Amino acid sequence: MSKITFIGAGSTVFAKNILGDVMQTPSLQGFEIALFDIDQERLRDSEQMLLNLKATSGSICSVIAYTDRKEALRNAKYIVNAIQVGGYDPCTITDFEIPKKYGLRQTIADTVGIGGIFRNLRTIPVMLDIAKDVREVCPHALFLNYTNPMAVLTNVMNTYGGVKTIGLCHSVQACVPDLFKHLGMDADGVKWNIAGINHMAWLLEISKDGVDLYPEIKKRASEKSKEKHGDMVRFELMQKFGYYITESSEHNAEYHPYFIKKSYPELVDRFNIPLDEYPRRCVNQIAKWKDMRETLVNDRNLEHCRSHEYASYILEAIETDVPFKIGGNVMNTGLITNLPKEACVEVPCLVDRNGVQPIYIGDLPPQLAALNRTNINTQLLTIEAAITRKRDHIYHAAMLDPHTSAELSMDDIVAMCDDLIEAHGDWLPAYN
Repeated sequence: MSKITFIGAGSTVFAKNILGDVMQTPSLQGFEIALFDIDQERLRDSEQMLLNLKATSGSICSVIAYTDRKEALRNAKYIVNAIQVGGYDPCTITDFEIPKKYGLRQTIADTVGIGGIFRNLRTIPVMLDIAKDVREVCPHALFLNYTNPMAVLTNVMNTYGGVKTIGLCHSVQACVPDLFKHLGMDADGVKWNIAGINHMAWLLEISKDGVDLYPEIKKRASEKSKEKHGDMVRFELMQKFGYYITESSEHNAEYHPYFIKKSYPELVDRFNIPLDEYPRRCVNQIAKWKDMRETLVNDRNLEHCRSHEYASYILEAIETDVPFKIGGNVMNTGLITNLPKEACVEVPCLVDRNGVQPIYIGDLPPQLAALNRTNINTQLLTIEAAITRKRDHIYHAAMLDPHTSAELSMDDIVAMCDDLIEAHGDWLPAYN
């Protein structure tokens, strides 16, 4: 029996989407769905939720929860990863509160920025430990990574983990539909091309019946920006740099040096930037979990409709050899020619029985490649820090981050990093 292993299965809502999709897919029937999480209570919740779905869907997949990660991985053909190391309390709280003492404010802190750097530093050792198990018990498995920071972790798994890894994010497939809904445009029959890096990929081309739709998009966006709304940062970036970006405005507010500034506090209000947004979401989700758990775990009539998540479509394409196109995060093997070869890039990929095959892009417009490189610099130095265990490279990563370096002096950056290292304690390995 073929096996799909879900690491971080205690993320019950996400497991419902990914594995519920699997149960809805004819070509994936008969697979064993193996669940693993370090939180035993949440693991059992997810197991029961999936057994409920199995009963209502008529799926013939088996569902087995494991307390031993290596056994959960043994002989897996596909692995889905959705871990979060350190959780909201204490680690997300630390990522926000210590930088705030230095006057550095954040919105999400899960990609780059000082919060993204430390999220990487505590997650990379766990990912490499998983990779060691994969190499031992299922060396040919395809590893589907959903964990942020996406670009760095996917890069590490491919470059240092020795595991065939594709990084998957929601922002590519949602980009055009959400934009067109916001602008009151019809997305039917529209063609587009997106490439860049995760959370900073660019809508390079968009047309319908051979007509370029960018002029109409920019016209409507300009009209929308006369009033406050939730996408003002992306519209401003499009106006100044010429292209729309995939990830949300609250994310992009902290990827660039232009929006969250002590010296221009009015920018936060002008661009409607939700500071400390991610901690608020975490608190709300934790508060809602009791009611959600009642529905997901105890509802014996639980149902699921196949979602827009890529995972089941990737597995289906490989199993059936019917091609499917995705936006995936892969190593830059000459795909985007004006970004570093050491980087992980987000590009269109064709999936069939041969696996995930990235599509050549060539040069990005020079201003877009330049913006990507500012974030890639921090990504690569974060990897260097994690692999070499040299504290200086943590400082380097933070000093090269666009938002951090725009707000703080080098001495304050070093002091802030030291405070974050101390506060993380055993969540981080020792650094020289």
